[in-house]
Amino acid sequence: MEFAATSAKANSHTTGFAIVAVYQDAEMSTAARLLDKADGQISSALKSGEISGKTGELLQLRADDSLPCKRILLVGCGKRGELDRAAFRKAAQAVTQWLSAKPFKDVTNYLTLEPVKGANPERRAAIVAQTWLHGTYRFTQMKSKSADSSGDVAPQLKKMTLAANDASGARAVRKGAAYGEALGNGMNYMRDLANLPGNVCTPTHLAREARALAKKTPNLKCKVLSEADMKKLGMGSLLSVTAGTVEPAHLIVLEYTGAAKSTQPTVLVGKGITFDTGGISLKPPATMDEMKFDMSGAASVFGTFRALAELQPKRNVVGIIPTCENMPGGSATKPGDIVTSMSGQTIEVLNTDAEGRLILCDALTYAQKFYKPAALIDIATLTGACVIALGSHHAGLMANNDKLAAKLLAAGRNADDKAWQLPLGEDYERQLDSNFADMQNIGGREAGTITAGCFLGKFTRDADWAHIDIAGVAYLGGKAKGSTGRPVPLLLEYVING
Repeated sequence: MEFAATSAKANSHTTGFAIVAVYQDAEMSTAARLLDKADGQISSALKSGEISGKTGELLQLRADDSLPCKRILLVGCGKRGELDRAAFRKAAQAVTQWLSAKPFKDVTNYLTLEPVKGANPERRAAIVAQTWLHGTYRFTQMKSKSADSSGDVAPQLKKMTLAANDASGARAVRKGAAYGEALGNGMNYMRDLANLPGNVCTPTHLAREARALAKKTPNLKCKVLSEADMKKLGMGSLLSVTAGTVEPAHLIVLEYTGAAKSTQPTVLVGKGITFDTGGISLKPPATMDEMKFDMSGAASVFGTFRALAELQPKRNVVGIIPTCENMPGGSATKPGDIVTSMSGQTIEVLNTDAEGRLILCDALTYAQKFYKPAALIDIATLTGACVIALGSHHAGLMANNDKLAAKLLAAGRNADDKAWQLPLGEDYERQLDSNFADMQNIGGREAGTITAGCFLGKFTRDADWAHIDIAGVAYLGGKAKGSTGRPVPLLLEYVING
């Protein structure tokens, strides 16, 4: 789908379909007012109550023959002067849902002209483009029938032109649309990977994806470490998780170089458990199928790099993805086993289902040994406790640097992909004390999300580090099961603008 920009007025721009805003109390946007001059049907629809102007409400009209468009879609945007980013996104989502089921191939969207609190023209265009890509996503890779024959018809829209007030605004809109398109593509790439079943999306599959992404992306290199490589590095913690499966583990490293090589990179570390049975500490069978999503942290790193591939920003970014399965085989790690991490610290494994932190800690040590991160950020579906605490609305954020935490929180707000900061500290760290090793891998039921963060904090003393627990936001369960694409918006916003 192509996104374009125009600064032409609504009553002079030729298009198949014009999308314009209307407001409550029978108020019209400037674009709607220009189109209404032809026959007054927009003002008539507002006065008669055919459309009230409530946010997300839609009404299609056939355009007057004197107008350069064939049809008009009225989009409710609430009270005039009160349109904020959340309401604007809701309106854009309503348009996406409606258009995706229609045969129209060419539309012009005048919503990007409307004043939105917290969103300039560039941001408005980005929201529209991202919303279209996200809202028209279909996962059909594993279906035997085509989307058309199964009744899930793919959108037919080929071009959406976004409106601006002038030439300068059109440039901003084009830039915003490019960002939103790259973000949408990155989110959908994450969703594709996470939605694949565990028998397809294995650690080896992720390694192939990384190599393929690097091959077609300027400034991007990839290397993949084998289990033998990891053993030489002393990654006993990571290797303890993969001990019970026949699938080989990998440590994937992506290096994007857009700035001078001397510029310290942002390092993103994504948890890549492609299927998590819990190991010997076996999970209950109900909803265990959703544990294919336990590589969502890794998928979010892939998604961010997919967006970087399109945008080619002047930034240095490293992605590190420890990936393996967690299975209860005869050689699997047992509760009570003690393993030695790459850092040299020993860990008493009291629960093999707390495995994400065991692979992340070695990846974090690797990041500090071979790179000098400007910021070190790990992303993981780490704890069910985070879902209980924050639900599906906010990701959990912990950090050893308040400035880094503030930047990530701001990035989440700006990207409408919010996080909430939780504390760290010695009081919580003491819950990880072990009688037999330097630490244990769980801290008990109390503050489970925080003690997981404290565990990772023991391996990041020499870096400005943040941990993002995405267990509640990365995917939906139940009938609506599927990856959400979060937190790619937060990560990309931070990398580009943070």
